[in-house]
Amino acid sequence: MSSRVFIDKQSPEAYRALVRTSEAVRAVADEAGLDRTLVELVNLRVSQINGCAFCLHVHTRAALRAGETTQRLGVLAAWREAGLFDDVERAALGLAEATTAPADLPAQDVAYAAARAVLTDAQISAVIWIAVTINAFNRVSVMSRHPVPPER
Repeated sequence: MSSRVFIDKQSPEAYRALVRTSEAVRAVADEAGLDRTLVELVNLRVSQINGCAFCLHVHTRAALRAGETTQRLGVLAAWREAGLFDDVERAALGLAEATTAPADLPAQDVAYAAARAVLTDAQISAVIWIAVTINAFNRVSVMSRHPVPPER
């Protein structure tokens, strides 16, 4: 296997701009009243879809620090069937999935309608920005093949 360029290290100013975007999105989520656990659930679900091991590692730890349970983290990939997520969480997760696969217009319409039923405009905007941002971080880590450090 050939080594990959860690694009965050190769182009640090571009990466810092992405980090600043993430910080701005965190502020938007806070202003919209989104709980930190919900933000991390969105980050994790998008990272699951994109197969980003490094981001799954980072955001699982962040979710646990924010108070998320191991039970809900364990069933997140099957959130629709699990029965453990409330209407707001389900709307946000659906919207995050639709943002991650925007070419599926019918699914996007369904997700957006579900979000409209329970989320404010500010919350819809924040969830989409969270999904857009984690999608970008996923691509940086997947294309760089950032390793997952072993637990100590």
